[in-house]
Amino acid sequence: MQAILVLNSGSSSVKFAVYEVGKPAPVLLFRGMLDWHTHESQFVIKDATGKPVGGSESSSGDLKADLATTLLDRIEPLLEDKEVVAVGHRIVHGGPDFSVPVRINAEIIRKLERLIPLAPLHQPGCLGPVHSIQSSWPKLCQVACFDTAFHRELHPIYRRFALPLSFEASGIRRYGFHGLSFEYIARQLNQPNRRVVVAHLGSGCSLCAIHKGKSINTTMSLTPLDGLMMATRSGAVDPGVILYLQRSGGLSLAEIEDLLYTKSGLLGVSDISADMRTLVASEDERARQAVNQFCARIAEQIAAMATAMNGMDMLVFTGGIGENSREIRRNVCARLEWLGVSADEANTGATGQIEVCSMPTDEEFVIALHTIDVMS
Repeated sequence: MQAILVLNSGSSSVKFAVYEVGKPAPVLLFRGMLDWHTHESQFVIKDATGKPVGGSESSSGDLKADLATTLLDRIEPLLEDKEVVAVGHRIVHGGPDFSVPVRINAEIIRKLERLIPLAPLHQPGCLGPVHSIQSSWPKLCQVACFDTAFHRELHPIYRRFALPLSFEASGIRRYGFHGLSFEYIARQLNQPNRRVVVAHLGSGCSLCAIHKGKSINTTMSLTPLDGLMMATRSGAVDPGVILYLQRSGGLSLAEIEDLLYTKSGLLGVSDISADMRTLVASEDERARQAVNQFCARIAEQIAAMATAMNGMDMLVFTGGIGENSREIRRNVCARLEWLGVSADEANTGATGQIEVCSMPTDEEFVIALHTIDVMS
């Protein structure tokens, strides 16, 4: 029987899942994570019920050094009579050339590597496993699934920057991200006539206005740096700040990139932590300031997303923070009561109100669906 390996790669971890190719949908066999965020690498596998299988591992060594050996070799004993016939990858940036999933070849890889400057934290982590598997299993089918693809039909008024049109012709435009997550939520809701704003809140954060199953507007743009305040990313800032830092602050391009991607957001505002759980539990006023600034920015942009659809019928929270932090959801919703959003999570969309809920996302499932489509 055939199986598909799905890799959802980040800068400090790889989430993975294995699916049996079934009809009408792929069937989850097990999922796990290879995490090297701390000084010890962590490797965990769980079956479809969440029960650990095959043992977990901590190592001071580098488990990611050869991802193909680390992962494919270790899941093979769990496959029994099944054979991995394809690997589906989350690729953060597809640029102007890729708006649908594609089978990976050498030319595709070269084009995706050219996009690294547009997603310097993410794109290398996405492409690393592609190279690793290509080296060890060159005949194994690999499929790229793009976080930008869900936003491919943005209307020009939301797609374009207020720059001369020649810049858009060269690929400088708003692309949007977290598309695999937004696509999953849209599929699960299956309510195309409702105007939905989805808040994907985690280490990276963005909003998407969804109507008739399509992205109408979103908060990230050319890069995953724009929009909402995030764990260590600044989100939207006055472009004049960048010019000032270069001219008067004496910062190099590399220093500015490091500031905006890794030293800002929750970490920069609080000067305590990038972890929302730590900040919510803290009594430090700086932590409270960071939490409130985070929520205020989200509420502000939810109103902007609703404007793009001439209204909003439903607000969905997802992602690590969106799913798990009731305090953040209530903080955001309390700022939108004027719009008809209730801070009471028991709200079920009564007349005059906007339904609010939290939902787990599953990017790996969407990648599995797309991988099967490309194979067939």
